[in-house]
Amino acid sequence: MIAWANLFGQVVDWNAVADFLSAVSITVAALVAAWGINAWRREFIGKRRIELAEDVLSAFFAVRDAISSIRNPWSAVNEGLTREKRDNETPEETDLLNRAYVVTERYLKREEVFSRFRTLKYRFMATFGKETETNFSTVDRVLNRIFSASRDAHTLEAQLQSVAGLQERKKALDEISDLKPVFYDHGLKCDEINQELGNVLSELERVTKRCFGRYCGNT
Repeated sequence: MIAWANLFGQVVDWNAVADFLSAVSITVAALVAAWGINAWRREFIGKRRIELAEDVLSAFFAVRDAISSIRNPWSAVNEGLTREKRDNETPEETDLLNRAYVVTERYLKREEVFSRFRTLKYRFMATFGKETETNFSTVDRVLNRIFSASRDAHTLEAQLQSVAGLQERKKALDEISDLKPVFYDHGLKCDEINQELGNVLSELERVTKRCFGRYCGNT
């Protein structure tokens, strides 16, 4: 043991002092390291959340554009021709069925866009809360409405060929008129499909907006 007397005549054990200072320095270093790890962890998690938020938002924008294309009221002469033709179809039936198939054909050409959006659902729910699942289910519900309205409208058009009564024809035409705004986008402000998609976008932006500050904090 190395000991010295200080000015007050007390014996100082410098080995003990050195051990104490060493312990203090180790503790400080550990605290600094822990703080650095936590800061890195927060930054890493924040970046991951930002990346996920960007992926979901960009995927939704692609979905919205795809739905807009699917609902385009103008169709090319070659659209609907990929439908498998049935035996003994009349030219009138072929034309009607091809036109009815246009919505499905347009969807199939863009199916990858919707698949990408769906694959992000569970990661997004795990990160931002299970209640965010409604945003994904709304998109699927919108698609089902479009498919169903298109199918029903063209079924009614086919039935018109055999409807003789004026009242029955008027009823069918009114039903077709009510269905067309679902699968056709005429650019109206009151368009229900666009309103639903707008609500989804607003909710996604609300949930993810904290991710685009200094770091992505907890929601």
